[in-house]
Order: sequence, then C-alpha cells, then structure tokens
Amino acid sequence: TLEHMVDAVLYFEGGSNQQYRIIRAIKNRFGSTNEIGIFEMTASGIKEVINPSYLFMSDATYSGSVTVAVIEGSRPLLVEVQALTSPTFYNFPQRVATGIDYKRFSMLLAVLERRAGIGVYGFDCFVNAVGGIKVLETSNDLGIMLAIASSVRDMAIDKETVVVGEVGLGGEVRSVYGILPRLKEAEKMGFTRAIVPKKNAHQDSVKMKIVGVADVKEAVRLILKK
Repeated sequence: TLEHMVDAVLYFEGGSNQQYRIIRAIKNRFGSTNEIGIFEMTASGIKEVINPSYLFMSDATYSGSVTVAVIEGSRPLLVEVQALTSPTFYNFPQRVATGIDYKRFSMLLAVLERRAGIGVYGFDCFVNAVGGIKVLETSNDLGIMLAIASSVRDMAIDKETVVVGEVGLGGEVRSVYGILPRLKEAEKMGFTRAIVPKKNAHQDSVKMKIVGVADVKEAVRLILKK
C-alpha cells in the first residue's frame, strides 16, 4: 500500500555482515527508474563507490569463474559469476543459486545438458554472483552456462574475457540490448576479448576483440578449448 502512495521507494540492500550496500530506487511516476547507487560502509559512515566494477571481480584464475557485463538502471557493471560442480551423493542433485534467479538457473542447466552436451545431472551445482549483487538479467545466461561448463570440465576461462548473451531453449544465443556500453565498460577495465551474440558482434567503437557465437555449443567449444 505504501509503495503505491508515494512517488518512489528507496531500498537499502545488503546484509549486516556485508561491507557494501546498494540503494535501489523504484519509481511509480514518470522518469528514469531502476537506478542504483553503491556505497561502502566505513567507520565514518557510508561512502560512494566510484568504480563499482572493481567490487564484483577477482584477480584469481580458477575453473568455474567468468565475468559478465550487466546493466543496472543506466549503469554498466562487470560482475564475476562463480560456479562449482561436484559429483552428487544424493538421489536428487542439489541446485543452489545465490544472486541468480533459481528457475532460470534450472532451465539453463537443462539447456546446457541437452544442447551443449555438458552432463550436469550427476553433479551438485552451485552458482554465486560475487559481492552480494543480484544478476537477474537474461543477458547473463551465456556467462552462467559457461561458468558451469568450466567447472564440469575443470578448465579455467581466460580472465581477460567478458561474456554477454541471452540463451533460448534451443541453445541459440540471442542478442541483448545495450551491448556497446557493456563492452566499453569491459574495455575500460582492461578486458581484451568479449564473447557476444553473433548479431551483436559488429561493434567498431571498441578496440577489444569481439567474437560472435550463434549457440551455446559453439561458445563452449570456443572458450574451453585447450
């Protein structure tokens, strides 16, 4: 009731044991919506984080880790997605998703097994978006699937590669909106290669190497080749 009485609601997100907080604005009237602010909790109060992409990435190289480019409001962010798979000891494998929509996560697992030939039925699968942020965009589909495939194969993905792409039930990689600001943010952060949908591959405004893929099977073969 309160949300519909006021012009905007500000959500102060983040647990008491987390260092960073996200302020999310949801508006009911005319104007831009879904903007966020990212702040750090310090001894003297909260301070704005000028370059939030640094928060959600790590310098370590290990299997099951990939960087995706998301858009929160009008702001592009780079977020590390981690996946861990382990042989299950239960009749039904565990599926745990943190910061990612669980139903879509289940769908991506099914597509990965059926369309890309990556067997996940006998594995417990855990997926996590680093830093406590929620990555609910469908443009993160391909990154999540490649992180899982990387963990199953125990092969690390190049840390200078960013992944963007929505995936359909047929395993096809669909185009996404706002591809240019995502790639420019990745280039600014030092990434040298981007795996994107084939329809988004023609971008002359960035100097990084852009590789277009048509389906998940092609992306898995490309990014996990030895």
